[in-house]
Amino acid sequence: MLKPKFKVIISDLDGTLLNSDHTISAYTKSVFQELHKQNYLIIVATGRHHMDAMAIINGLDFPVYLVTSNGARIHSPQKELLFSFDMDGNSVKSVLSLDIDPEITTVLFKETVWQTSKTNKKLNAFQKDMAYPPQVVDFAALDDYSAIKIFFTHDDHHKLVDLKEKILMNHSEEFHHAFSLPICLEFMDKSVDKSVAISKILEMEGYTFEDAISFGDGFNDERMLNAAGLGIIMGNAPENLKDKLSHLKVISTNNEDGVARYLTAILDGFDFTL
Repeated sequence: MLKPKFKVIISDLDGTLLNSDHTISAYTKSVFQELHKQNYLIIVATGRHHMDAMAIINGLDFPVYLVTSNGARIHSPQKELLFSFDMDGNSVKSVLSLDIDPEITTVLFKETVWQTSKTNKKLNAFQKDMAYPPQVVDFAALDDYSAIKIFFTHDDHHKLVDLKEKILMNHSEEFHHAFSLPICLEFMDKSVDKSVAISKILEMEGYTFEDAISFGDGFNDERMLNAAGLGIIMGNAPENLKDKLSHLKVISTNNEDGVARYLTAILDGFDFTL
């Protein structure tokens, strides 16, 4: 059987390209460097802020297109900002004025800092070098409520589901939401999505989603997984995502270098061992 002819590789970061230590393994790095040498177009699409994500992908030692904050920012391989979209400040202020359980950590993604309701060590652990620093603030006292994204985290998924419903009661026409992880709830402007941002890159480069393989593990990856010529779900993804996208293939986990090992097995003309 002939191997599929794909020329675009799209990957999420957390739970996908990154292992549970939030790093790219030496094996995965070597595979992606070889993909780059063979002229595959590589796009990293993440919910992370661009400053945070850039600090990670710099470790690949080659330039990639970067989609961040679930599509609110696009940076070229030369790190030029190509696309930028922020949430309406008045709408953000309205959300933050709700009675939010103080046990939930609330975060605003700003351009150079993330403002948070409290210090959260688990959240801080996602960054190795704090390239995108946190700032604990009183959200009731802010002067500027503009934001790239609103982010909430709590170990109890049901608390976040309740909060999601409360926010959507009055903001369903302005925002869409996604659970990047069961413990992470994110709100973006209605027009922002990874798949929308990726389609802009593909158009610039003369490709379509049919030319792409995409990898993800969260509900913020759903549209890009469905849009790609081949969408792949990580073995560590939530079971309800696997059930919802049951037509897509599930591979091994991020801690098993699932993305890199799958690519070496299926890509035509790609023969790589470490």
